[in-house]
Amino acid sequence: MNAPITLIPVVVEGLPVDQYAAALQDVYEQTPSYWRMYNWPGAPAGQAQRDLFEAAGVEGRTMLGIAQRVERLNPQAGASLVGLVDFRLHWPSPQTAYLGMIMVAEPLQHQGIGRKAWRLWQQWLRKSTEISTVRLGVEQFNPAAMQFFQHLGFALTGEAQRMRVGDKFVRLLYMEQGVGSKE
Repeated sequence: MNAPITLIPVVVEGLPVDQYAAALQDVYEQTPSYWRMYNWPGAPAGQAQRDLFEAAGVEGRTMLGIAQRVERLNPQAGASLVGLVDFRLHWPSPQTAYLGMIMVAEPLQHQGIGRKAWRLWQQWLRKSTEISTVRLGVEQFNPAAMQFFQHLGFALTGEAQRMRVGDKFVRLLYMEQGVGSKE
């Protein structure tokens, strides 16, 4: 059984928490298949620092690290960053949260960490915000993410949008779920 996880802010009061940049970059580097989808050989150097600063400059955007205990039964042993939840509150409409990403380092995928992170975030949304809907966009060439979010209870909206990512155009398929929905 996996060690417990928690979500921790990696951007606080509009500024990135520097101690997390290297740990987030390590998560990025442990997720090479994500970067290969965009025809990059791996995570670009310094990408985590750039993402943290970008998030800090966007109103309502938050990046939470997924932290997992180093030793399952020993909280004093500390925790390590194993993933990321990136979202924006009240966007694109007032009672909607846009989920940009749930990323878990590849060696730890398929162990329920992403699902647990979703549940923690969903509970926080229900208890602490007036958000009623979570919306996200999945790249059409990412069937694993599509399946993951469908298992969490998200449904396709029928909407799609092409956007430029570097020198490539990506088609996002939009999905939504009510915050009170159960997976």
